[in-house]
Amino acid sequence: MITLARESRGLSQAELATKIEMSPANLSKIERGDIGVSQDIVELIATATHYPLSFFTQDDEMFPEHLIYRKREKVAQKILTPINAKVNIVRFHVQSVLEELKIKHPHVPSFEVDEKNTPMLAAQKLRKIWKVEPIINDLIQLLESKGIVITYFKFNTDRVDSRSVLTKEKYPIIIYNSSLLGDRQRFSIAYQLGHLAMHTSTDVSWDRDISHEANLFAAEFLMPEKEIRQDFDSGITVPLLGELKKKWKVSMISLLFRADDLGYLSPNQKRYLLQQFNEQKIRKREPVELDIPVEKPRLLRTWLSELKSKQKLSVASLASKLHLQTDEFIELYN
Repeated sequence: MITLARESRGLSQAELATKIEMSPANLSKIERGDIGVSQDIVELIATATHYPLSFFTQDDEMFPEHLIYRKREKVAQKILTPINAKVNIVRFHVQSVLEELKIKHPHVPSFEVDEKNTPMLAAQKLRKIWKVEPIINDLIQLLESKGIVITYFKFNTDRVDSRSVLTKEKYPIIIYNSSLLGDRQRFSIAYQLGHLAMHTSTDVSWDRDISHEANLFAAEFLMPEKEIRQDFDSGITVPLLGELKKKWKVSMISLLFRADDLGYLSPNQKRYLLQQFNEQKIRKREPVELDIPVEKPRLLRTWLSELKSKQKLSVASLASKLHLQTDEFIELYN
């Protein structure tokens, strides 16, 4: 847990060692379990990392670094490490709440993917199983109604959007960057749903591009081909993409790529439209007046409130139960 605490604060071994006035070599040995650690040292580390002493008594195993991030192609490990650590901490919390409230495991359908059974077909099948309307007005509400836990925290970078993990009992969790705009938030969550449906309960060969598969799944789940084709039949323009953004609640650039994937754009047309995006300076930040409202998850917060009420806990006591300081608990779970 010392490593988890350190990494969640974005500290290197040398930086934490300096804070607690210890040599980096000895701290490294402590983290590896090569030498014991005294209560005094644990107290110093707790103070330096702003965790209560109980944090260091947990015996949960960390979920290993996994490929199911939605992120830019190249992201420095220094950026990913604290995100991965905080994801594990949230995972421990969800695990604890599930056990306390005896919540049953949800059934998320699983789909094998190959040349015949494509990610798009998986999305179509899931939409049919869940009886999803063509336009999904509240994606988070839909997934939470199926028992999928969705939560968020500040990733302190715009290069990583989201992450999905499973508890040790395989309960699905999607965690996203709180800085995301509404359209990107929705696509990122649909992307992670694709990973949960296609890549967590099936054997995945090393040579498959699971990130591309998740993108294809998300596009079909949010913009089903059967319904969206009629919106593209009259031709693709930047103003049309703006109108369709309001309808489908996805970004204009996602709609452009969807039209391209469905064969509505020639290479020259795609190049011209992207040039217009660049000239209008809307490639990275689309017009504010077209912003999609950010959706809010409620399921985990409802469970925390239920646990607080059932066990007659104060906010401070609930934070302590999850091995957090009260201020961080409030920030993390609003």
